[in-house]
Amino acid sequence: MTTTVIERFLRYTAVNTVSQPDCDSIPSTQIQFDLARILVKELKELGASDVRMDDHAYVYASIPATSEEEGLSLGFIAHMDTSPDFSGKNVRPMTVKNYDGGDITLNPELGIVMKTETYPYLKDYVGKDLITTDGTTLLGADDKAGIAEIMALAEYLLAHPEIPHGKILIGFTPDEEVGHGADGFDVEGFGADVAYTVDGGALGEIEYENFNAASARVTVHGSNIHPGSSKGKMVNSLLIAMEFHGMLPVFDNPMYTEGYEGFYHLNAIRGDVETTRMNYIVRDHDMDKFTAKKEHMVRTARYLNEKYGEGTVELELRDTYYNMKEKIRPHMYLIDIAREAMEECGVKPDVCPIRGGTDGATLSYKGLPCPNLCAGYHNAHGKYEFACVQSMETIVEILFTIVRKFAGLRRQDLS
Repeated sequence: MTTTVIERFLRYTAVNTVSQPDCDSIPSTQIQFDLARILVKELKELGASDVRMDDHAYVYASIPATSEEEGLSLGFIAHMDTSPDFSGKNVRPMTVKNYDGGDITLNPELGIVMKTETYPYLKDYVGKDLITTDGTTLLGADDKAGIAEIMALAEYLLAHPEIPHGKILIGFTPDEEVGHGADGFDVEGFGADVAYTVDGGALGEIEYENFNAASARVTVHGSNIHPGSSKGKMVNSLLIAMEFHGMLPVFDNPMYTEGYEGFYHLNAIRGDVETTRMNYIVRDHDMDKFTAKKEHMVRTARYLNEKYGEGTVELELRDTYYNMKEKIRPHMYLIDIAREAMEECGVKPDVCPIRGGTDGATLSYKGLPCPNLCAGYHNAHGKYEFACVQSMETIVEILFTIVRKFAGLRRQDLS
């Protein structure tokens, strides 16, 4: 019996797969194996080939070519983990049938309401069916919607071997949300010539530009003493941390930026007088501006060390991924095919920059050109996350249309 994309999606959202930042192991949380094992089992039951899971929770499978003509092998990739920015435990999705365009009460007991004033694009879904949270967790549509759509595509192709297509590769990754989803991805073993991640937002999105990304960990060392006798002796790490943050450009902040504008984002701070730690992510599409942002943080730390003493502020900067734009430009047929597929499915393509990143960025730099496609969700990483049922169903059609367009496509056809 066929399993719908929505049934799959709801099954996957029930599995807690939150990842953990600042962890040296992959996966960063063992619970990600829970979904990986489910996907391996389902892929085997569907009849996929070469189904396997490695020691780091990467899941791989293939669907053999049915076309006699040797063509490009095409991959589809999504990630299993959910963001550590909000709880992903005990997700209880709610379905809003035939949405009327008004505010959506997610949790009357807690007074949590998703308002059209804050999220005006809700109005685009009047008459559609939405899947929301109950206001206490994220939904996990980022990126379990993408997983469900790829699995629905796989089920259809495996049930209809009469449909001509080239070799299809499937990959599911851990730890994308903490910037390491593609670090351990076996590109050579995967075997795709090109691929798409299915990890974008609203229906119609096609993305091949993403942020250059870095993480920054700031540790401020102070010296505590009773406040009654602290003059000339106390060094308050909390205040120095506030000073560090105050020296960053005020409007280079996510809450003030859009489009191609980059930012510094303070996403965690904890401490006391003795020690304070701050975690930042640094983002910019432009490499020169990205470099300048990191240099500004280095100068700020240096200044505060000169002011308060060497070693007061420790700054650890680490690049996470880079803008895939330069790696996709020689393969713009990937974008053209996605555009055409969407138009054939009655969807207006929206080629736009990602204000974030995907596994596709790292994979593109590892030799697998991999732009990003929509998965049909909004408001990722928080309690107002929602997905549209009809969008997800249409995305499965788009993926199938892409597969059909790749059937028999050869490298020489693209030269």
